[in-house]
Amino acid sequence: MRLFLICCLSLLLVACGDDRPERLQANLKTADYLIENLGQKLDSNRIRNAIVLKQYAQLLAETKPELTPLLVELSKDATRNGPMYRSLTERLSTLKTQPDVLGDIEAQLFESETLIEAADSTLFSDALSDPINVIADMSDGKYARVNAISQEQSLQANAAESHGAGSQLIGNPGYGQWQTNSSGFSFWQWYGAYAMFSAISRPIGYNNWSSRRDYSYYNDVGRNRYTSPQQKKSQDNLAARTKKQFANKGGFKSPYAKAKTGASSMSTASKQAQRAPSFAGKSSYSKQKSSSSSFRNSTSTTSRGISRGK
Repeated sequence: MRLFLICCLSLLLVACGDDRPERLQANLKTADYLIENLGQKLDSNRIRNAIVLKQYAQLLAETKPELTPLLVELSKDATRNGPMYRSLTERLSTLKTQPDVLGDIEAQLFESETLIEAADSTLFSDALSDPINVIADMSDGKYARVNAISQEQSLQANAAESHGAGSQLIGNPGYGQWQTNSSGFSFWQWYGAYAMFSAISRPIGYNNWSSRRDYSYYNDVGRNRYTSPQQKKSQDNLAARTKKQFANKGGFKSPYAKAKTGASSMSTASKQAQRAPSFAGKSSYSKQKSSSSSFRNSTSTTSRGISRGK
């Protein structure tokens, strides 16, 4: 009888054990496979918007050759050498080799699940609408925007301000970063490959952009999936510092406090991603535990297209 009880107790402990490390290792293999598969699709031109991006860049370079260096860089987004794909591989590498940088096992598990979602080729294709629409706007309406309403309609719908060429990429850490000057004010600094935007657009201050930004896929749909945990923390810290800075100057609202209007013909996957709550970085394991706990608590007192841009 005693041996029987010991065996039962052992089985119970195994059943109730923490399986997150095993889940993490399984997710790492899945993310590795999916990211490589995504890269192969980019290599063989099987991502719809990657094809469109290359075409737009080539066509605009023919009519505006002075923009060729910038267009060459933007067209890299349709390849493994673009900042969005490279970010996925770098994040996966960090998760494999330096997992403690991300925090505890829960944070690591959440990041693994996020990478699996971000490697979805349909979501990735939708995310490429930002660089495509940057080129569409620079074409002065000659090329149609993709997955977004026209620039004129979008600015009006969001009571937004045009921040010039490249507006859809502002705030995206793949293309630049927010720098803080000696006065404590932050402004957008393009990375060297995209420095030409600085020559054809005026300087962009963080507070003005936050209050008057227009729609972009990254900022309004894809930020949770296409931002590393470290980058997300930096974004949140900047918002917190700016809120404190403007506390006595009319206040400050986070640029992500409210999603902007402007999406058009997004995939079902992106629409679901846009509606899905962030769960504050909780993995599916934690969400299941939370849901189970809530259920138990509740039973304790009851019985049970494409448009033309301008």
